[in-house]
Amino acid sequence: MTELILRAGPFTFDARLETELAPKTCAAFERALPFISQAVHVRWSGEAVWLPLGDLDFGVGYENHTSYPSPGQIILYPGGISETEILIAYGGVNFASKMGQLAGNHFITLTSGLENLHALGTKALWEGAQDVKFERKV
Repeated sequence: MTELILRAGPFTFDARLETELAPKTCAAFERALPFISQAVHVRWSGEAVWLPLGDLDFGVGYENHTSYPSPGQIILYPGGISETEILIAYGGVNFASKMGQLAGNHFITLTSGLENLHALGTKALWEGAQDVKFERKV
């Protein structure tokens, strides 16, 4: 099991890659580590923040995909109907874009710091983009 650290805004979360459920997505993401971006609050999906990634291609299709990630689950939308993105759920989510319903690959689960998820979402909503960094846990 590969363990990660997610630093998002002022918060730090421990996480694990879901290598058994989404092996191709996890392998592609591991090759991109450390992964640095910014998270903004979602527009259509509910209680989540997302990392808009434009035309970044991780070279994966759908696996372990869902439209309804639970708080603490992180999904990768590999692109297609909408741009590539990573979504971090902090509450109720119905993953969508202006084009309609989407599904993303659940490939990371947060394992600590869940008590700060809502605060991260609120901070992104009211204060704007938050710096995000995924890295291997040493």
